[in-house]
Amino acid sequence: MDAGIARKIDDLGRVVIPAETRRLFNIREGDHILISVEGPNIVLRKMTSTCTFCGSEEHVIDFKGKGVCSTCRKQLLT
Repeated sequence: MDAGIARKIDDLGRVVIPAETRRLFNIREGDHILISVEGPNIVLRKMTSTCTFCGSEEHVIDFKGKGVCSTCRKQLLT
């Protein structure tokens, strides 16, 4: 997807993600963005919380630095 929006990198290496793009991907202040290289491209991905045990992205909360989904929480409590 090419949004056709160009941005300059500042003297500290920062680049601003346009508001339209942040809204489209539900990116908010404090969210983590994964920066990776795929061939000749720099790729930005919004990090999502995943369950340490099953890999689910649904209803994940942080517990001592690890993500745990509601299903696995229930299993841990039984």
